Amino acid sequence: MMKTVILETLLKLLIPIFIVFALYMFVRGHDNPGGGFIAGLIVVIPVMIHSIAYSSEETIKKYHIKPILMTVCGLFLAALSGTVGMIDGAPFMTSIWSEYTIPLLGKVGTPILFDLGVMLIVSGMVLKVTFLFSEKYKL
Repeated sequence: MMKTVILETLLKLLIPIFIVFALYMFVRGHDNPGGGFIAGLIVVIPVMIHSIAYSSEETIKKYHIKPILMTVCGLFLAALSGTVGMIDGAPFMTSIWSEYTIPLLGKVGTPILFDLGVMLIVSGMVLKVTFLFSEKYKL
């Protein structure tokens, strides 16, 4: 474990920056490169650094992270986004869009729900693997 004042201060600065950038990539992903997958990877970077620097147990305790629950919720959201179109008689994974436009987001629809599910799946799985490796190899 590398408990240092510099690393602790750096993490306090990095976490909000990475979260804002992940949100930007999430929103940007509908019309440009980005989306739930890359946002999920970006949002876990500071948590991975914390886990490697301190320990997975301390990281889980500090941030109250449950990777498997994140993954299950993500799978549920992704499946739900695909079934919404079936209510109208459309095929599975047919996008449904609202008529309203939200500033910075644009039109809201089921693809956002799908991307959120993908983000949770990716984040949960990457964190689970990180925690397993940090426990096994005592990083």
